[in-house]
Amino acid sequence: MEKIIGAVFPFLSWFKGYDFEKFKADGIAGLTVALVLIPQSMAYAQLAGLPPYYGLYASFLPPMVAALFGSSRQLATGPVAVVSLMTSASLEPLATAGSEGYIAYAIMLALMVGIFQLALGVLRLGLVVNFLSHPVVNGFTNAAAIIIATSQLSKLFGVDVDKAAHHYETIIRVVMAAVHYTHWPTLFMGVLAFAIMYGLRRINPRLPNVLVAVVVTTTISWLVGFEKNRVVPLESIKSPIVRENVASYNTVVTRIKDLTVKRTKFMGELSEAQSRHDTVSAMEAEHDIRLVNYELDKLKKEAHEYRKRIRRALFVVSGKSGFYLKDDSRAAKIEGDGRIWRIKVRNGLIDPDRVTMTGGGAVVGKIPRGLPALSIPHIEIKTMLYLFPYAVIISLLGFMEAISIAKAMAAKTGQRLDPNQELIGQGLANIVGAVGKSYPVSGSFSRSAVNLQAGAVTGLSSAITSLTVVVALLFFTPLLYHLPQAVLAAVIMMAVIGLINVSGFVHAWKAQWYDGAIAVISFAATLAFAPHLDKGIMVGVVLSLGVFLYKSMRPTITSLSRKEDDSFRAAVFHGLQKCKHIDLIRFDGPLFFANASYLEDKINDRIMNNDDLRHIVIAANGISDIDASGEEALSLLIDRVRSGGVKISFSGVNESVMKVLERTHLLAKIGPENIYPTMEKAVCAVHADAHQNSDEQDCPLLTVCPADGNK
Repeated sequence: MEKIIGAVFPFLSWFKGYDFEKFKADGIAGLTVALVLIPQSMAYAQLAGLPPYYGLYASFLPPMVAALFGSSRQLATGPVAVVSLMTSASLEPLATAGSEGYIAYAIMLALMVGIFQLALGVLRLGLVVNFLSHPVVNGFTNAAAIIIATSQLSKLFGVDVDKAAHHYETIIRVVMAAVHYTHWPTLFMGVLAFAIMYGLRRINPRLPNVLVAVVVTTTISWLVGFEKNRVVPLESIKSPIVRENVASYNTVVTRIKDLTVKRTKFMGELSEAQSRHDTVSAMEAEHDIRLVNYELDKLKKEAHEYRKRIRRALFVVSGKSGFYLKDDSRAAKIEGDGRIWRIKVRNGLIDPDRVTMTGGGAVVGKIPRGLPALSIPHIEIKTMLYLFPYAVIISLLGFMEAISIAKAMAAKTGQRLDPNQELIGQGLANIVGAVGKSYPVSGSFSRSAVNLQAGAVTGLSSAITSLTVVVALLFFTPLLYHLPQAVLAAVIMMAVIGLINVSGFVHAWKAQWYDGAIAVISFAATLAFAPHLDKGIMVGVVLSLGVFLYKSMRPTITSLSRKEDDSFRAAVFHGLQKCKHIDLIRFDGPLFFANASYLEDKINDRIMNNDDLRHIVIAANGISDIDASGEEALSLLIDRVRSGGVKISFSGVNESVMKVLERTHLLAKIGPENIYPTMEKAVCAVHADAHQNSDEQDCPLLTVCPADGNK
């Protein structure tokens, strides 16, 4: 009974021998992690395409639940960079980032990730994570780090651009916009945050460098009035070209909305026709949908061009007469406020009566005070089916990140880890988090390291972290209004530097060249396909499975000879001479349907190429298993070898293979006398018979004989 209770409530083990000193250590660690988590979580929420305060929501319940039901006592769960990026990549095709629909889908995705992880944990299927090999994860993680860092450049330079079909195209747009105009105060804030975080990390890693950077820059932002927005009527903009562009842009956006409504109507007609099995009506609806999509694509490109023109317009302001283009001859006569003003434009309509002009930098803005309302996420079956592959990838990637961090810490603390229990903890954290308006979360390397360094003894430190976030949501959100967006960008970029691991490529290449190649290809594919990150992972997984299948279908089959230490080694690899009459063949791997014919072909080649061959000994030590196809191929091979006047024996047959031979009566065909426990005994037993009337002076299987080229 005690074991069952311990399995259901693993956190009860924390309190065995728990005292005030341990509580004090957990309290300090929990507060320290919270000081890092609060600004980081807001930055990661923006990376996921959500308002910053949703990062705080994701830091409210998940850290505590993951600690209560996981197996690691120091793992700090919450928003992380890679999972945030994957969330954004999976939801972008469904809704506009930051919209109500987008937020609802993010919460639903967290629920799906949690259910999948919980199911894997309950069913004890943690090993499924092995489908993501280390080279694939290394290649993906390095590419993701670059994508994450470069995705923050627009915030760092203070420019707005439309996202392109590929991430590298978006970055080109950002660079071009930054060349045209960079908001220097924004860049200064980002660089200052970098300097503070890097400097404090070098001086004392224990200091909450992220929090210090946030406090300093937010204070400066508040003191100097970093954010500077004005809402004016369109008539205040004294440029007929800009006003015309705004009007044309609004016309295009209105047409896009109308066509979107039409497409929804046609899709309903298509669904209805398919349910009635009305082929003609279905084809007509599909035709209408294609036409609408073609028009929408044209209009979206047109809207992008208008947005680009509007954003490129730089203004100076006259308090009396309005906004003039910076290059306008009248602008030189204006005594402005020293700022360059721009029109703030998103994807929606620009209200001619309320045009937002910005002359400062972007800040976080208003954060709702209080805790999120707890509710079951809205569920849409069609959307869930679309998101399912992404949920699986996020689940596996998130768990891999969490368990690798937990293992690294367990190596230092000596704690025993249960991967399946960790899956349960991460799954419940995402499920309960979704009820509290969280998006998908995972274990954080940086915050877990802080937790360990701060002296955390149990998962109670994570519970204290959650309570600290609650206090921040209840009382301190107004203090974050003036936090510059560029600082959050700097926080993200600083955090993902640790994800870049070039040595991982070198290490994989040294282990096996094809592992290095898979890592490099996964890296390149992820960069090329971004923001469709799932394609980069799929490329790596397919390559890994392809290599595995190829190796399984073409296992190593080598002839052995005696080495100086009296062991039997691969003759070709070690440059050893082979015996003319006995071929001692080692087969590495299970003998099954995919490679059974390969063994047969290789032995037939040896017989054809060696007229003096009299006996084949198969060293079966490496044959871990055998199936029906392997047994059938072995039976045919024995018949073919013996019909050619060559004898065949086996050595080192393990128990599982021996049982198959007995059940299929192949053992009787081979003859028990032809099966030897070791290679040494097999060679000694068959040597005399195989060398009758032989002119071979020194048999390489009995004495060391280098190959002719190595004498």
